[in-house]
Amino acid sequence: MNKGFALTTVALAAFVGAVHPVAAADLPTRPAYAPAPMMSPTPVYNWTGIYVGLNGGYGWGSQDPLNIITNRFDNASLGFSGGVFGGTAGAQIQSGHVVIGFEADLDWAGLKGSGTFVPSIGGGPLATAITASTNIDWEATARVRVGYAEQNWLFYGTGGFAVLGAKTSFTTASGITCGAFGVLSNCSGASKQIGAALGAGVEYGITPNVSAKLEYLYLTAVSLDVSHHSEIRFGVNYRFGGM
Repeated sequence: MNKGFALTTVALAAFVGAVHPVAAADLPTRPAYAPAPMMSPTPVYNWTGIYVGLNGGYGWGSQDPLNIITNRFDNASLGFSGGVFGGTAGAQIQSGHVVIGFEADLDWAGLKGSGTFVPSIGGGPLATAITASTNIDWEATARVRVGYAEQNWLFYGTGGFAVLGAKTSFTTASGITCGAFGVLSNCSGASKQIGAALGAGVEYGITPNVSAKLEYLYLTAVSLDVSHHSEIRFGVNYRFGGM
């Protein structure tokens, strides 16, 4: 009996050993899962840096031609308009969405106007009409810029000082010399008008270092009666810094 039990046990073990590999082979293979790829962080545009650039545009406004030379005349006004073109330099720093910086520019200006009128002193008209030409042939500003950045877009306001290179020349309709007025020794003059510049604009980052802007500026002498004008400017800047 013991011999039969032993034979039965051996046969059962051999059967299980033969069946188990077959059963294991019939089971589906567990798929091999590759790890999920690492996602690269989205780059954030950086407006921080020092920059230089070019700007150009068109301006229009008015200027008092005689008060460029002397303040003894009553206020008069001639309209002028023309183009501007020049260079820009600045620096700015970004913290979160806020961008704060300083910008300065120096521009050639072709703002010109002319007209004929009768000047007056103390409300009394002079004996002759004059034909005057007045212009601004250069201008400079030094301004603070404060803006809100949304990736490549920067929306900003700006304000600061302005200097305007103003000139005037005139002739009398009747040929009376300038000295005959008793208040002018010549028929032309120039002055540097100190004033202010205010404006706003939008700038777009084309590459990490190159950006283009469109802005509006209002420039005025300290006395609004002497000179004031508006400008629309387009500019391109190259920034040493960025993303």
